[in-house]
Parts: sequence; structure tokens; C-alpha cells
Amino acid sequence: MNNAYTTTPPPSNEPTLEYAPGSPERRSIQQKLRELRQQEIEIPAYINGQAVKTGTTTRVAPPHDHQHTLGHVHQSGAQEVEQAIDAAMSAKKEWAAMDFSDRAAIFLRMADLIAGRYRDTLNAATMLGQSKNAYQAEIDAACELIDFLRFNVHYAEQIYRDQPNNAAGMWNQMQYRPLEGFVFAVTPFNFTAIQGNLPTAPAILGNTVLWKPATRSIYSAYFLNEIFEEAGLPPGVINMLPADDGAKVGTPALESEHFAGLHFTGSMQTFDHLWQTIGENLKTYKTYPTIVGETGGKDFIVAHETANPKQIATAIVRGSFEYQGQKCSAASRLYLPESLWPEIEEAMTSQLDEITVGPPEDFTNFVNAVIDERAFDEITGYIEDAREDESAEIIYGGTYDKSEGYFIDPTVIKVTDPKQRTMQEEIFGPVTTVYVYADEDFEDVLELVDETSPYALTGSIFAKDRSVVKKALDRLEQSAGNFYINDKPTGSIVGQQPFGGARKSGTNDKAGSPLNLLRWVSPRSVKETFDAPEHFAYKFHQPDEDDEALVGHAAGGDGSVAS
Repeated sequence: MNNAYTTTPPPSNEPTLEYAPGSPERRSIQQKLRELRQQEIEIPAYINGQAVKTGTTTRVAPPHDHQHTLGHVHQSGAQEVEQAIDAAMSAKKEWAAMDFSDRAAIFLRMADLIAGRYRDTLNAATMLGQSKNAYQAEIDAACELIDFLRFNVHYAEQIYRDQPNNAAGMWNQMQYRPLEGFVFAVTPFNFTAIQGNLPTAPAILGNTVLWKPATRSIYSAYFLNEIFEEAGLPPGVINMLPADDGAKVGTPALESEHFAGLHFTGSMQTFDHLWQTIGENLKTYKTYPTIVGETGGKDFIVAHETANPKQIATAIVRGSFEYQGQKCSAASRLYLPESLWPEIEEAMTSQLDEITVGPPEDFTNFVNAVIDERAFDEITGYIEDAREDESAEIIYGGTYDKSEGYFIDPTVIKVTDPKQRTMQEEIFGPVTTVYVYADEDFEDVLELVDETSPYALTGSIFAKDRSVVKKALDRLEQSAGNFYINDKPTGSIVGQQPFGGARKSGTNDKAGSPLNLLRWVSPRSVKETFDAPEHFAYKFHQPDEDDEALVGHAAGGDGSVAS
């Protein structure tokens, strides 16, 4: 029995390793990369703590070396979903009833395992399976996921400790129950941290989860599940269901009467479809489901004539081309003043000339491969459309090759039409578009920024003049859920910049904050009275001699009821 009022360790952000030449972490991860490349793994579904091999498999390959085989993944379907729902519902009562200190210990152990002996494994798997360079893998698969786990435990404790006021003779309590049913977590390919956070955040609050990892990041998902098991997560709490065809998992999951919540990151189109499906199935469910989603962005940098051109150029290069622009927050539309454009272009081009493109195992490569052939074809389609558009000019890059890996060189398009296609649509690749405006049109440009895209995820303003910064903050209030001043619009940190956007970028429930965790509880108010009354009477309706005259007047003068 544990009757202690425990306090979880206060979280702090995980330090980021630099992987500098000659450093021990560089040598260590290079060894792990060689080790993983030399083996092929079999990736099953994991249901109720057991590996489930369906016999229907597809091949897993690195995006930067599509002839190499990392492993094979078993495909889930309706039968596996049914088994996972049974497992989640069976595990639910005991998991929800477990002391929070015991649940918290599991996720804190996960964080320490990733910070320690699994760090190289998870980072290397992310490098190979998702074609991330070492630094991008480090800040994602290691640091951000560690932060999610530690901070979410801390936030959950804060939520549980938030209790109502009391009055004499009574005790008021707020119970933070898990949702009545299972949570369906649908995770993206681009961030291993999100892949880990979406199923674990609801689980920390006592929910059980069906987890559909992205096909294109299933390699790192396999090692994440291994970490869950190593940390002591009970069977049935998180059930992993791989499937190339998401509908084969999503359709039966959303048809279940026990479906209680969706935790999603992915495309706007998929989120819209899932939301519509949930609406069509409302009569099936025991409760109105919780829907939390982050979709995409058409994220902007807008610069004022008072800004620093070299800082803008660096923000463009990092914000647009780190991880090949495959970030929901990547800077993909740029509004730059005419007076600064020559200096910005020169500094940007100079930096881009230093970038090399290739496999992440070669640490000198800043840009690696896009995730797969479908993405390659879609991204290069935008490039070719721009090449044929009279209002657009490719001023840098525009070249690509998929013979060995899905490589696209950093590409900058300059347009004369601020509503040109590449200024409006999410491309999700190493392509950014510049619109150069007359300095005196700054306020009109703010209007353009706000109205051009359906998304509202991230954006930034570059200016030295504080009144200009204030004007941009006010005018673009609804244009971005994460807003940056004199910085690139990427790189939010758990506990520092809670992440999420509105409009068509999602429900803005701010991953990395208590706001997200509050969506995974169903509060119940409990009032306990210590000595309950034994008669209905209150003092107000007892007779009083001083009231007789007033009562007689109201009743007609003789104490009878007035007619």
C-alpha cells in the first residue's frame, strides 16, 4: 500500500547533443547505424502485449536508399482491430485504478530509457527510416519525446491537484476520470516525438489506446513499442496496429461503440474525413468523443524594411529546409520588402550553396531524402508547375533525382502573384516561395498573409521597430497558433512554446501543455456532506412576530389569502 502524497520530479528540457566531429555521441550513433543496417527486422502488430503476425507483409526501406531493406511489417485489419479493442477495454479498469504515482513511474522510466541506452537506437532508427540527419533526429526522437513524457507527467499531476473550494461541513472534490472507452491515436511520419506523444499522453491520464502509426515511420515505431514494454507498460494499455491502408484500421475503430477519443496528427484531408466519419457514427457511441487534431500549415515569414537581412536569410534556410521542409511548421511562403531583397537573396543563396544533399549517414549532408516516392512526385509536381507558370521563377534549385533515394534540392520560387499556387497550398517538401513587395505596402501585405491560406499554424515577423512588431502581432492574431518574433517559425520546445494552430491547422489543443492533457479526462464533481440535515425546514420560513403586520397587509388585512 502506498499512502504517501507523492510529488513527481520537476521536469526540465533534455539537453541536446551536438554530434560534432570527433565527439563520443557521433561515434556511438555511427556504430548503431551500421548495426541496424546489417539486420532485417520483422514488425508485427502488438495487441495486449503480444506480437501478432498477420502473414500479410510489406517491405520497409530507407527513403534515401530505397533498394535497401530494413525489414517487413505485418498489415493489420478488422480482426486485429477487434482484438485490440477487447484488449484495451479489458485493461482499462485496472489501468485507470492504478495509483498515479505508479502510472507516472512508467512514463518517467520511458523518458530515462530514451535519454540513456535507447537514445542511439531511437535516433538511428529515425535517421534510417525517416531520413533525418543526426541533429534533427536528436532534437526530435530523443529530446522532444523525453520532454513530452516528463512534462506531461508533471502537467497531469498539476491537473489532479487542482481541486475546488470547500465550505463548512462539506468536502468538495474533483475527480479526473479517463474517457469512457478507448482513444484512437493516429500518428504522422515526420516526428518520432509526436509518434510517441499521441498514444502516451492519453495513457498517462488512465486511458487505454489503439495506436495506428504512419506507414512511413513504422521502423522507429517498432523501437518505440519496445521501449514501452521495457518501461513496464501493462499489456493492453497501448496496442500498435500497423497498416498501409489506414482505413482498414480506422474504419472498424471508429465504428466501435467504445470509441471515446481521437488524437491525430496528419493531413487536413484525412482529419476532415475522420471527423465526418465520427459525426456519421454518433448514434453508435456511448459518449460524445473527444477530437484533438493537428493537421498542417502554410507557414510564413514576413519581414519589415527595418529587419536584419542576414537574420532573415538564415531563418529562411533553416525554417524552410531543415528536415527537407517536412515539418508542419516549415516556412513555405515569404513576404520580403523590396529594399532588403537583394541583400537577403545574396545571403540566402550563399548559405544554400554550402548545403549538400544526400544520405543522413554522411553527417556532412544538411538535407536528406523526402519520405517516399509519392511525396517525391507530389513535390516535384509543384516545381514543374512553377517552371511553366509565367508569374513564377525558380531562382534556386529546382533539381531532383530518385534513382537511389528521393532527393530534391532546396528550391526557392519567386512569384509576382501573391496568390500563386505555391503561396497557398501546403507542399511539405524543400520548396519555399518568395513574394517581394514594395516597402510602403507593408500593411497591405499583412492583410495578404492573413487571407491567403486556410491554415493558421506558425508564422514570424522580422522587424527592429517595435511598433511594427506590435502591429503584426495584432493584425495576424488569428493567423498562427505559434508566432515568432525575429526567429524562424519552427522548433517549438515542450514547456516553452506549446504547439498547435487553429483554422484548418487543427483544434489548437497545444501539445506540450496541460491544455492537451485536459482533453483526455472526463471530470466528475463530488460533494460530501459530513452531517446531513434530517428535516426539510430552513430558518427563513419560520414565524416571527415582527413580520405579522407585513403579512397581514399582503394577505388582505386579516391574515387570509387575498382574493
